[in-house]
Amino acid sequence: MPCANETLKGFGTAVAGDKHGLVTTLWDHLVATESSFWKRCQSSTRAAFPVQVVRSLLGRPHLLLGEYRGPAISFSEGGGNVWAALCGDESDIGIDAAGADEFQREYPFHRVFHTQELQHALRLAGGDLEMAAALLWSVKEAVVKALGCAFHLVDPRQITVYPSAAGAVGANGGYTFPVSLSGKALVRFPIAAGRILWVRSIPQRKMWLSIALLNRRPTGHE
Repeated sequence: MPCANETLKGFGTAVAGDKHGLVTTLWDHLVATESSFWKRCQSSTRAAFPVQVVRSLLGRPHLLLGEYRGPAISFSEGGGNVWAALCGDESDIGIDAAGADEFQREYPFHRVFHTQELQHALRLAGGDLEMAAALLWSVKEAVVKALGCAFHLVDPRQITVYPSAAGAVGANGGYTFPVSLSGKALVRFPIAAGRILWVRSIPQRKMWLSIALLNRRPTGHE
């Protein structure tokens, strides 16, 4: 799967301000992986290659390893935690945590979600409308973060979440969703034309955590 463990790593911290420690933990975990694309950037001393988080003009974060551009990283806050996902290659990544309490009955569901995707999410959430909405929102937000724009340039209904590729996978009960862009979103991001983006979603009590991966150099079989 495009969101396999060797491609990205994600962790959460209960200390809302401890992003630096979270980044350090993720980076150390990544370079310790035998197949890590970034092993070439591992230095004998951290002082020689200080790890920093920098942002593009649109706010997309990535690591800076000394003078060298490092992997993409993404952050989200939810459930009293700060969550982060670090990419294992040169792809872009987005993470989002969304809680059921953000989507009460008066929420304008029809302005954000397509009928078919909401029906599928309802089945996965056991009929819980708030949890279904949290699932879909976290998927869509993760996608726009991977694109590097959040919802400043893309309308939520220009992102379509299709039924999960398979049933619940693994002990965490997560799902993998195919996602596509349409309308003005495709005009702004032609890289997504004719492509399926993949998002991994994992339930976390009364919230969902989703991670999207965007390979800007697609392979021929995509």
